[in-house]
Amino acid sequence: MSADRYLFTSESVSMGHPDKVADQVSDAVLDFCLTHDPMSRVACETLVTTDLAVVAGEITTRAPLTRAVVDRLVRDVIRDIGYLDPEIGFAADTCQVDCRIHSQSPHISMGVDTGGAGDQGMMFGFACDETPGLMPLPIDLAHRLVIEHANLRRMGKLPFARPDAKSQVTVEYNHDGTPNRIHTVVLSTQHDNTVVTEKNGQEVFTDEARHILVEKLIEPILKADRADLVKGKIVIASTEHSHPKVGEHDILCYINPTGCFLTGGPHGDCGLTGRKIIVDTYGGRGRHGGGAFSGKDPTKVDRSAAYMCRYIAKNIVAAGLAKQAEVQVSYAIGVAEPVSVLVNTFGTGTIADTKIAERVRHHFPLTPAGIIDHLELRRPIYRKTAAGGHFGRPDPDFTWERTDRAAALKKA
Repeated sequence: MSADRYLFTSESVSMGHPDKVADQVSDAVLDFCLTHDPMSRVACETLVTTDLAVVAGEITTRAPLTRAVVDRLVRDVIRDIGYLDPEIGFAADTCQVDCRIHSQSPHISMGVDTGGAGDQGMMFGFACDETPGLMPLPIDLAHRLVIEHANLRRMGKLPFARPDAKSQVTVEYNHDGTPNRIHTVVLSTQHDNTVVTEKNGQEVFTDEARHILVEKLIEPILKADRADLVKGKIVIASTEHSHPKVGEHDILCYINPTGCFLTGGPHGDCGLTGRKIIVDTYGGRGRHGGGAFSGKDPTKVDRSAAYMCRYIAKNIVAAGLAKQAEVQVSYAIGVAEPVSVLVNTFGTGTIADTKIAERVRHHFPLTPAGIIDHLELRRPIYRKTAAGGHFGRPDPDFTWERTDRAAALKKA
């Protein structure tokens, strides 16, 4: 690698990853509440482990959210993800479901009822011009790998794959911040016994299965949008030879580098709502305020204001005011107007960052009520945000991905 280039890495996790199972359960409960009562106040947390799902939190709603309904919602999510076999330690029909839900604190409700923020804190949004969706390239590719992993698994095109999987993509950047090439890919997928062989007295994932994953999943995703950044061949690192000879432009690919991934999902690792907040956002490229999204209704600015910040940042870049933009807002609990608004274009802005911030305050509603109304956030749209990333996906329900304010920002 040239001395004036650098590497940046982001990871994503599949819908079957334990933490993502928990996120999807929490957002399924939220969607149920919003379907029956759009004014529901929901802060739902989920824990999943071997043969157990625990749903807890503070929920105030007119929705018929009985214990039986929670039980059904949990099992429906687990079933849809693909955990069906009790033999692997976590399955829709056999796991125990424990419901521990109570109503929201009246002291929090006091401030929210008058239109104030549901908590203090700061939220960030980010956008850049590296991809059509204005997302950083490493997290965009990492998300697409696990989304396509799930698609192929559900279609039966990866018959050995089980729901739990993780991806990681490293991109080599030029000194000016533009992507030069895709450098390394890491993919780990839970699997069944059909792709296990024995070498040197140990059970290992077969090289044949690795080649199938490259052919059907990794290579097509890498070449779909940025074939220009695939400058060499894909070189697979196996467990027997983890550091193969790699050409200057080749892509090193680690697939199940531990050698075997039979035990996975909630049986292999306890899952918790909100533990993948960097995966949910920008893969570490943009900053994060620390608050999780899943299981929270839009009065919680951890979620709604982070969506608004993404919307603002994306419109700034789409307007041509910057090649990349990070937006920060902060709130005091019970207070409607943000305490601060900051725009940082990292030296790529066509006008001063302070001028862009002035335009932001003029063109975007930043009170919790204004955000909820403008982005239409009282709809039951959240479960599908809980796997594959909350940003950069061309879904019409993801209103924060619109660039409908770009022209006004540019003209102002």
